[in-house]
Amino acid sequence: MSESTVVRACTREGETFGARLRGVGPLGILFMVLVLGVGNLIGPVLVLLWAGVSRTPWKALGFVRPKRWLRDVVIALLCGVTYKIFLKAVVLPPLGVPPLNRTYSFLVGNAAVLPRVLFVMIVGGGFGEETVWRGFLFERLRALLGASRLAATAIVVSTALVFASAHLLDQGWPGAMQALFTGLAFGIAYWRLDRLWPLMVAHAAFDVSAVLMIYWNLESSVAHAVFK
Repeated sequence: MSESTVVRACTREGETFGARLRGVGPLGILFMVLVLGVGNLIGPVLVLLWAGVSRTPWKALGFVRPKRWLRDVVIALLCGVTYKIFLKAVVLPPLGVPPLNRTYSFLVGNAAVLPRVLFVMIVGGGFGEETVWRGFLFERLRALLGASRLAATAIVVSTALVFASAHLLDQGWPGAMQALFTGLAFGIAYWRLDRLWPLMVAHAAFDVSAVLMIYWNLESSVAHAVFK
């Protein structure tokens, strides 16, 4: 067998594997479960590798360059901070969510761990979670359910519910409740914008606001700003 024949055979095999990986068969579903299970730092790396192997266009994952970087970044930052305060002060207190996040109580006044936590929130939350839970998961579910309005609604709701359940293990039901609202908000925004960058910035701003609120011991004050 000639070298060119071997190369062509390997190329065909690679293309077949890539097509199966991007499909909605057993291999595609298994990979989706793997991405959701490995976390917000490894998961996005797998998604980027998957995009290359399966020849998925970056645009299909929401990686579209903005026309106005500064405007988009400023708006996204403001939306992320405002949404965090709105949830903390207006939405969550009537639902019985405790004002203090016990999981991250070690952050109060703890300057030693603050940089590491901020890095994880920006990279793992802003970039990682949006790449996995919006870009990748929306692409996978669109391939399965289609692009109709009904399918979009089902995708937004289902991804928000799974996103919330993923926060149960480390943050309990209060964290899951907040994640449900953020999942719905970011899911609707991605459905409308079809671009990840604004959501990454908004998500990072949301998480950074949450961390600083804990660090400065402002959680209780914000949570009781409307409902005393």
